[in-house]
Order: sequence, then structure tokens, then C-alpha cells
Amino acid sequence: MIVTAAITKDLAPNGVLRASINLGNPVLAQGTPTTPAGITVDIAREVGARLDVPVELVCFDAARKSYEAMTAGRAGMCFLAVEPAREAEVAFTRPYVVIEGVFAVPRDSAFTTVADVDRAGVRIGVKRGSAYDLFLSRTLQHATVVRGEEGVDEFRAQSLEVAAGIRQPMSEFVATHPEVRLIEGRFMQIQQAVGTTTTRRPETVQFLRDLVEELKASGFVADALRRANQSDALVAPPG
Repeated sequence: MIVTAAITKDLAPNGVLRASINLGNPVLAQGTPTTPAGITVDIAREVGARLDVPVELVCFDAARKSYEAMTAGRAGMCFLAVEPAREAEVAFTRPYVVIEGVFAVPRDSAFTTVADVDRAGVRIGVKRGSAYDLFLSRTLQHATVVRGEEGVDEFRAQSLEVAAGIRQPMSEFVATHPEVRLIEGRFMQIQQAVGTTTTRRPETVQFLRDLVEELKASGFVADALRRANQSDALVAPPG
């Protein structure tokens, strides 16, 4: 893979690669804004190494903020779930990780399957601007999405019928709240990919796409997940 001066200038016009990191998704990033860690941090630093430029990590607590920073020009690349609502402004690679969206309900709820949830009068707490917010807003026929800073907080504060979220933190939430249980199965697969703006040069986008495939094939992604205490079963299949 040849990295040209034009690609480097495109992604790091000021000689520094700025990468937008979402600390709100514990599968992708952990730590603090001053000392972030995780798979997205590792990939960002690898991109910087390939470009031979320093990396600045710009950290946020929600995907929507990470997205807004990148589209506003405050970052050259981001790590987001592939969603149609974002594709007008974000050129995505193939996914490097696939995670699951799941529902939680009160333990005495009559809901036992994912299909039970989409009915009139059902309110689902979600994190505003998350991949599962966008997905549910696009696909639900009868249930209503209730957005907040954290979906489980809205679920508890408003006594909602359902909470939606990523499997790993939702499993932790249920483990510490015995009055709540997960519905078996997933309501979506969340394809996490590297992104940059659609205004980038075609060869820049292709560089990122090729690199992601290389990092999956070489074991880089699996190794990074294990170092972050995440399952390497999350690695996305080859593109």
C-alpha cells in the first residue's frame, strides 16, 4: 500500500492527524479524554504511523458528537457505525468490528422476543444520535423512541417499557439491576467502520478502506480487542 504525499496532506493538512474518538462506546474506546485506549485509538495511531504524522485524539462521550466534530472539520477521521443517515457526509470503510444492539425490559414484562417490542404505546429509551437511535427511528412501525444522554437513564427515570443499547454495557447494566432482564437475541447488527468526509480525495478513502482490510487480515484488530479486554469474536468478516 503506497501512501502518497497527496493522501497525507488530505487527511492531515496541518501535519497532524486528528481522530475523533467516542468514549461513550466501551467496546471501541476506554479511559479518559487525556488517556484514551482501545481499538479505535490503536487504529488511529496506526493510520498516523502509515502517514508518518503525529496523531491528536479528540474525545467525546457520544457518537453524535464525534460525527459532528468530523463533519465540521475538527477531525480528519472518525469511528462510527455505518448508517444511511450519515453516508451523505461520511465515506465509510468496510466494518472492522460488528456489535449487537439489544433490548432490556422490566423483569415482569410480557415481552419475550425482539418482535414483541414494536407495538403501539411502547416507549424505547435510546442514547440520542447513536446507531441504534438512527436504526430504530428508521425501522420502527409502532413503538416510540425516547432520546436522552443515556437510554437506560431515560428508561429508569420515565419508567419506559424498553431500553435499547449495545450488548456489552447492557449486559453489565442488567447484572447490577436484577429487576431488569435482556430480551434474547439482537434487534440489529452495528457495523463499526472508519470514516472520513465524502469531500476527501478518492485515493484517500481507498487508502483507509485498504488499511482496514489489512488490519483485520493481519490480526491487528483481534489483538487490539484482546488488549482492551473485548472479545476478538467481534472482528468483522473480510470485505
